[in-house]
Amino acid sequence: MANSGAATVKPPRVKLKLTATERKASIMLALLFASRMLGLFLLTPVFAVAALSIPGGNDAAKVGLALGAYGLTQAFLQIPLGMASDRFGRRPVIVAGMALFVAGGVMCALASDINWIIAGRVLQGLGAISAAITAWVADATRPEVRTRAMAMVGGSIGVSFAVSLVLSPVLVGEFGLSGLFWAISLLGFVCLLIAAFLVPAAPQSMQPIVQAKASDVLRHTDLLRLNFGVFCLHFVLMAMFVVVPGILARLGGYDSSRLWEVYLPVILLSFVLMVPAVFYTETRRAHKVALEIAVAGLVVVLAFLPWASQQFVSMVALLIGFFIAFNVLEALQPSLVSRVAPPEFKGLALGFYNTAQSLGVFAGASLGGVLAAAGNTSYVFLVCAVLTFVWFLTARGFRNGA
Repeated sequence: MANSGAATVKPPRVKLKLTATERKASIMLALLFASRMLGLFLLTPVFAVAALSIPGGNDAAKVGLALGAYGLTQAFLQIPLGMASDRFGRRPVIVAGMALFVAGGVMCALASDINWIIAGRVLQGLGAISAAITAWVADATRPEVRTRAMAMVGGSIGVSFAVSLVLSPVLVGEFGLSGLFWAISLLGFVCLLIAAFLVPAAPQSMQPIVQAKASDVLRHTDLLRLNFGVFCLHFVLMAMFVVVPGILARLGGYDSSRLWEVYLPVILLSFVLMVPAVFYTETRRAHKVALEIAVAGLVVVLAFLPWASQQFVSMVALLIGFFIAFNVLEALQPSLVSRVAPPEFKGLALGFYNTAQSLGVFAGASLGGVLAAAGNTSYVFLVCAVLTFVWFLTARGFRNGA
């Protein structure tokens, strides 16, 4: 009798934790990824004004090209370097990419005119290691805790954006545009050392190396949905922040040197609030539901932003909602890519994913500027809302959500 009663007792639920090695690898790789995003974001708040101090800096087309060249060349190299990381290993590809990043930053710091800055930004973008970093996170973590590790990497994007808004005016004010590029280069060199010496080695797949084909990824409908999703997410981010700084300055009376006072608490609060969502998603294996809810939340936020753009408090509240959804999706989507992509072309799949992200950055910034130039900032929010609604419809068809 006692035995039958004992047999009904369920074992206690074990709380999933990152191991010490997983935690160290996740933190170090998040720092690497943050440096890449700083290379993209750090110029955005100040470059259009700071470029006026150099020859050719009054040419708006060249200024835009200098800003967008990084994301555009990133897009061209993500897939080849993702494949290279599958074949030759994550560490050598990342170290080589960081070396290109540093070299491009030094070229920009020494540039005598806008054309040399464009060349330096192109060189920086050629070190397209985002796919290799994300694949290394997947290699270094168990599936049960992978979303949490991806949250560190994904969350670093929001943190990098906030840091760029704080640091850019300070660095340019103290050291000029050249000093800003030297700071970017120094950060890249530190991260090169981290990649070379501090990130723990992750076990490679024991399966034989297979030469993956682009068609393997392009025939995978769930991967296509995730690629479209990350394109939309970064399109919306860049398009929004073509117009959001001006709105906050108008409503709250902030000049460019004080906008960080709004951005920093918004980013930090949204990051804290997204953590419970990530833990719930992991423990309940509710990835598909979390994906749909987060995208639907973006649709609602973007639909209300034209109204909120007339009220400072409402604008800040919706920005918090935006970044909660943004941070959840930054953690969730790459984790889903690593779950559904077969091991033999995981790096290639993440290469396509990061290519779509880079194209979203370039397209969002470009089209956002065109729409804002039409004279009505509501156009930007409404276009983003429509695009995100299309994303929501495609996300509902996602099959491998567990």
